[in-house]
Amino acid sequence: MRIDILTVLPELLESNFAYSIIKRAKDKGLAEVHLHSLRDYSSDLKHRRVDDYPFGGEAGMVMQIEPVDKAIAHLKSERNYDEIIYTSPDGEMFTQKVANQLSLMNNIIILCGHYKGIDQRIREHLITREISVGDFVLTGGELAASIIADATIRIIPGVISDEQSALSDCFQDDLLSAPVYTRPADYKGWKVPEILLSGNERLIAEWRLEQSLERTKRLRPDLLQ
Repeated sequence: MRIDILTVLPELLESNFAYSIIKRAKDKGLAEVHLHSLRDYSSDLKHRRVDDYPFGGEAGMVMQIEPVDKAIAHLKSERNYDEIIYTSPDGEMFTQKVANQLSLMNNIIILCGHYKGIDQRIREHLITREISVGDFVLTGGELAASIIADATIRIIPGVISDEQSALSDCFQDDLLSAPVYTRPADYKGWKVPEILLSGNERLIAEWRLEQSLERTKRLRPDLLQ
């Protein structure tokens, strides 16, 4: 899988993909993440600006269409893309199901929003999918792009050594995960549930499902709908 991220601040993302599981995926050749500065596609060679004042006099600055169009056109001239994603507060909510869908794709572009927003014509003519990571506004789309890339790459087969671990993550079956424990079994009198020490796999599986259902009903009842 290849993910190309278009941003005005690639420096914000460099460390996010240089460590841990994502680095392991890159080292194994299972995923590529490429950062592209939109300023490299600016027609303003001196100042490398990619924003301008909005028509109509509204406050704030707007990301211009030309640098974005040039960057996407350059990438598309080299390969086909399954999705061109824009990180937007009013996009579809990013969920585990969306991450699962994206993990099956070969090539993805993620455009990080900035300023007041982007020229609407980018959304109408260049973007294929808009994704939000929550009902709030960030300074820029870099954090959202990092979240989308991380959640997507980590479930590609072979990225995580124990693939069953990824399959049992929260939200994979629309439920929150059951509580987890490790050694020591008794710490300051705080004990691990006896069922987890029993060695009975069937009863443990039943307990975990019961706990998942109870936690989901209590903390995220919306998921059960």
